[in-house]
Amino acid sequence: MALAAGDLAAITLTLKLAAVSTGLLLAIATPLAWWLTHTHARLRAAMTALVSLPLVLPPTVLGFYLLVLLGPKGLVGGWMQAAGLDTLPFTFGGLVVGSVVFSLPFAVQPLANAFAAVGARPLEVAATLRASPWDRFRSVAVPLARPGFITATVLSFAHTVGEFGVVLMLGGNIPGETRVLSVAIYDHVEALEYDSAHLLAAGLVAFSFLVLLTLGRYSGHWQRTAT
Repeated sequence: MALAAGDLAAITLTLKLAAVSTGLLLAIATPLAWWLTHTHARLRAAMTALVSLPLVLPPTVLGFYLLVLLGPKGLVGGWMQAAGLDTLPFTFGGLVVGSVVFSLPFAVQPLANAFAAVGARPLEVAATLRASPWDRFRSVAVPLARPGFITATVLSFAHTVGEFGVVLMLGGNIPGETRVLSVAIYDHVEALEYDSAHLLAAGLVAFSFLVLLTLGRYSGHWQRTAT
């Protein structure tokens, strides 16, 4: 059974969303994870809980509050409208914002664990060689934390591909613009088009399995290498 044009468009949009969101997540999560690993500020516990909130919060709740915040009457949406800018709900930009917020813990936690595993000793040795803080981070911490970066990248990408609640609340179901893979599967089920739903869902299951299998094998290889 061949994929319909609308389903191919949904797959393409989903991959584009996952790629853009993953890039932004790494840019945001890297300094945040570094700060959480090394700070002794009182806000650390609250920030850790805030970052981890999407893990326990229902996606529809998160999507609803993002919709309110970014909508024309929301704090961010109202400011954007006053500045003559288009609001983000029901646009690709809105999908990106929702994906970044919802997948943030899947990027921050692996990076924070990797930075913690590096420890203070390698950075102290680099400091004795007169390496600047930026050089110590770029030349020492980042290479040693490579497994965390790989895990964060793969998990962020895969989690974005499988999103449903947040993207449906914030992006709706506009073909070619906000209709992603998970929403396309939902549409087929609602229309009792089970063959099409099976085809898309089976592909998503296979993709998720390969992601977990790859991570498992890579983690085992890295642990054996480190040992």
